[in-house]
Amino acid sequence: MNITITEQAAEKAKAILKEKDIENGFLRVFVVGGGCSGYQYGMALVKEADAEDMVIEQHGVNLLVDPDSASLLDGADIDWQDDLMKSGFTIFNPNATKSCACGSSFQTEEGSGKPKPCQH
Repeated sequence: MNITITEQAAEKAKAILKEKDIENGFLRVFVVGGGCSGYQYGMALVKEADAEDMVIEQHGVNLLVDPDSASLLDGADIDWQDDLMKSGFTIFNPNATKSCACGSSFQTEEGSGKPKPCQH
């Protein structure tokens, strides 16, 4: 399992965890079915890991990935974007062969995942 988080994204994650008063918590990164391309990215702040979670520590931040999401996120890079068009975490995923315009959903080469209408 290989996921990377940039220093900028890690600093933002640490700041958010501190703001939410869970400095020793985790940033969970996951994939669920849906979105306008088939799979949709998700992130959550959690206080503790589940037994089956993979824990990846980088730049002082602990990322959690569940086994179902691991293969879909292998090789992904998490960055923080803050410009006129978007402010937030961005995932660059080499497993995504198609993506929707908003960048929050994707499809893999085998075409799995069931698309849903975009909710902009």
